[in-house]
Amino acid sequence: MRRREFTALAGAGVVGALSGCSSEAPPPAALAPGEWSNWSGLERCKPQRIVSPTSEEQLAETLRSATGPVRFVGAGHSFTALVPTPMTLVMMDGLSGVVSHDAAAKTAVVRGGTRIAIVAPELDTRGLALPNQPDISVQSMAGSFATATHGTGATLPAMHAQIRSLRLVTANGRVMTASRDQSPELFHAARVSLGALGALTEVELQLQPRFFLRRRVWTQTTDELLANAPDHAKKHRHFELFVLPHTGWGAGITHDDVPVTTAPFHAASDDEDALNDLRRLRDLLARFPSMRRWVAGKAMGDREEVSVDVSWRLLSNSRAARFNESEYHVPAQNGVACLKDVIAAIESRPDTYYPIEFRFIAADDAWLSPFHGRDSCSIAVHAAAGEEHAYLVKQLGPIFRKHGGRPHWGKLNDMSAAELAAAYPHWQDFHAVRRELDPQGKLLNPYLRKLFGEADHA
Repeated sequence: MRRREFTALAGAGVVGALSGCSSEAPPPAALAPGEWSNWSGLERCKPQRIVSPTSEEQLAETLRSATGPVRFVGAGHSFTALVPTPMTLVMMDGLSGVVSHDAAAKTAVVRGGTRIAIVAPELDTRGLALPNQPDISVQSMAGSFATATHGTGATLPAMHAQIRSLRLVTANGRVMTASRDQSPELFHAARVSLGALGALTEVELQLQPRFFLRRRVWTQTTDELLANAPDHAKKHRHFELFVLPHTGWGAGITHDDVPVTTAPFHAASDDEDALNDLRRLRDLLARFPSMRRWVAGKAMGDREEVSVDVSWRLLSNSRAARFNESEYHVPAQNGVACLKDVIAAIESRPDTYYPIEFRFIAADDAWLSPFHGRDSCSIAVHAAAGEEHAYLVKQLGPIFRKHGGRPHWGKLNDMSAAELAAAYPHWQDFHAVRRELDPQGKLLNPYLRKLFGEADHA
C-alpha cells in the first residue's frame, strides 16, 4: 500500500476472530460488447461509436465529423455522469507521454491522456517532480485537471494550478492554445472544464526538482486529531487525517521533505485487509454500537509507522477496493466544524464503516475550481460499491452546503445550476466561453446539460 496506512494500523488485530466472515464487495457487473463503465460500475453507457485517436490530428478530425454528444474519457475514475453518451466516446489513452522538458526552467510538456502513474516516474528520470499529487494515481492528467483533482497541503494548490499553458481541440476540430498571457479567458476556463470546452491534448506544467519525503502515520483519538488538525496543516508540507466511523479513532498522515540522499525504506502494511476487517466488524456488530466501539478501541491505541522515499512513491497509489464517493470543499476556517457534523451524520447510520478523508488545499484562480479564491478543506465520504450510497448525497450534501461547500466535479453531488452559479463567481464567464467554442452543445451529454442549466436547450 502506498497511501492509506491508517486502516492497517487501526485494523491490525481488530477482528482476528472474525476472519472467517466474508466481506468482499461484489465486483461490477460484466460489460456487454461495446459498453463502457466507470471505475466503480455506477455509470455505464453503450455509445454508437468509440474512437481512440493517437494524434492531435486524428482527434481534430474525429471531433469535426462526430455526432454529439461527444464525451472524453481517461481512467473513468469520476463517479458523476460526466462521461456517458449514447453517441461518440473518445478514449484519450492514445495521447500519452512526456513530450519535452526543460530542466533549468523546471517545466515539462505532457499529453493529456497520460496517467499520473506514468507521468510521475517519467518525470523522475528527468530529475523533476509534480509538486503535489492526488492519492490515486490511475487518473489521466486531462481528467485530473477537468475535475479539479487535488492532493493535500495547506500551501499546495490542486493539480490544474501547475498548468502554464495548454492546447485544446474544440468541438469543431479547431486547435487552440492558451496561457495567462495568450487567450487568458480561455486559460482560466479550460484548466477546470469538465470536458465541456474540448479535449486537452497537451499541457505545459510548472514542476520542481525531484524530492524525497518522510511519511509518518499515527493513530489517535478522533477528538485529538480534530483539535490538532489546523496546527498540523501549518507545520507540515502535507497533512491529512482519516476518521474511522464508530470507533472513536482515526489516523493522521504527514509528509515532510528530507534530503534526496536519504535511503528509502517502507513500513509494511496492507490497508485492504484492514478495510475488510472494519467491514466485518460492521457486519457483525452494527446492531450493537457500544460493543462495536469497544472492540475497535481495544485493538487500536497509539501506533506509528514511518516511511521514506521519492515523492511520487508515497503520495499516490492505486486502489483495489471499489467504492462510490462524494466530496466537498469548504472554506478552510469551516473545515473542522463541517467534519464534526459529517461524522455525527455518518455515525447515525449503523451501516457505515468507510473512513472519512480530510485534507487541506490552497486557493487558485481557475474559474470552475472549487478552490477559486479561497483556501479550503476537503471532506470525502465513501460507500463500498454495491452498497447503499444515496445518503452520501441526500443526507450529507445539505451539511456540506451549510458550511459553504463546493463539490468535487468528479464526485457525487446534487447541486443545481442555480446553486452552482451562486457558489462560483465566474460561472457565467465560463459559460460565455463554452457557448462561443461549442454553440450547438455538441460536447454536452444529458448530465452536463442539467448541471449547466441547459436541459431545455438541447
